[in-house]
Amino acid sequence: MDRLSAFDTSFLANEKDNAHMAIGAILVFDGLPPTEDEFLALIRSRLHLLPRLRQRLLTPPLGLGTPFWVDDEIFDVRRHVSRATLPAPGTDAELQALAGRLLSPPLDRRKPLWELTLVDGFGEARFAVVYKTHHAMADGISAVDIGMLLFEVEPTAGPPAPEQPWRPRRSPTSVGLAVRAVTGVAATFRRCLRWLSGAARDPAAASRRTGDGLIGLWEVTWNLLRPAPKVPINPAGVGPGRDFCWATFELAEFKRIKNALGGTVNDVSLAVATGALRGWLAEEEVATDGVELKALVPVSIRTIDEHGELGNKLTAMRGPLPIGTDTPEERLRLISTAMDDLKASKQPLGAEAIWGLNDWFRDFAPPVLLGPTAAINFSTRLFNLLVTNFPGPQIPFYALGRELVAIHPVGFLARRHGLAIAILSYNGGVSFGLLA
Repeated sequence: MDRLSAFDTSFLANEKDNAHMAIGAILVFDGLPPTEDEFLALIRSRLHLLPRLRQRLLTPPLGLGTPFWVDDEIFDVRRHVSRATLPAPGTDAELQALAGRLLSPPLDRRKPLWELTLVDGFGEARFAVVYKTHHAMADGISAVDIGMLLFEVEPTAGPPAPEQPWRPRRSPTSVGLAVRAVTGVAATFRRCLRWLSGAARDPAAASRRTGDGLIGLWEVTWNLLRPAPKVPINPAGVGPGRDFCWATFELAEFKRIKNALGGTVNDVSLAVATGALRGWLAEEEVATDGVELKALVPVSIRTIDEHGELGNKLTAMRGPLPIGTDTPEERLRLISTAMDDLKASKQPLGAEAIWGLNDWFRDFAPPVLLGPTAAINFSTRLFNLLVTNFPGPQIPFYALGRELVAIHPVGFLARRHGLAIAILSYNGGVSFGLLA
């Protein structure tokens, strides 16, 4: 029985005031849509590859410790898969409007935290799938991994394999969970002893790690003392509804820009987002001269061996978006320099240290203690908006013989954040997904 990390649990703790931590993607396919039975058979044939898809959250008695993942004893894939038809003529605008409606409500924590909606009526010989999961279950890369496990790398159109037998494990009793909370105290002491033992064996390395962590914590604290500017994308509250749209580009163009001007593809992506925000704020008659927005830029620390595993393997940096700078070239230069400095700094280690310390006490400390930490990490003092950029596969994928031609990623809206930008590359294209 797996337990959520402190970082995973923070995404649950931050769900308040219409802010919820659902993420996902809109997947677009060429070809006629499958029947609902065909689509259900495909999903059923892959469930054994990701046991988490049949698990729900279980909170310990009195909230002692972080929640557990337990098998959903009444799991039925039909509670997670639905179908929708777009009104004619079935354009991108209609699909975006439908996606916004589907992304608006929070996920039901009484069930496994995912939904798939098969969408037909999307133009001629096209269909889409709106995929929604929870950030407590998956970060951006593992969310992509979930989607890719549902598909094939060859355009074979044969029937899916039969569903593999599955028998849910019984959930632990309240007494059993309470005992786990008590034994969690001992587990925490063991962690402390292991750390002390390691420090005794290699005091220089322990001192170096501790020093780096303290420097990182100071850098995070210093960021809190220098709040992000106030702009219209940070309203007093987030409403219950969501709007979603996307913009697509060629990955080769981003590579040409970074080869000509310097930086990375990620830097170019941030510069594109900065230019778009500058233009929009100008249309809204918001002064931008000398203004530098702050973006929460997640950085994956997931190793190759950890692909396919769920949960969050992330740290984060507070990246600059210099909307007050006139020229695109100068914006890219400023972003590239700042991101290089951030990567060389201890700021990511500070974020890791915060959640690492929380993880020491996750076996018995109530998740409510994570609330203040989550509030700080998702505060508008730290950042104006989320800008997340993860590389997707650069080969085509298929489902039931139909080619997956586009992936439009979906980020999340934290409290008092009115805009999130998720960026994903797939098979030579780049999609910017904007959630508001």
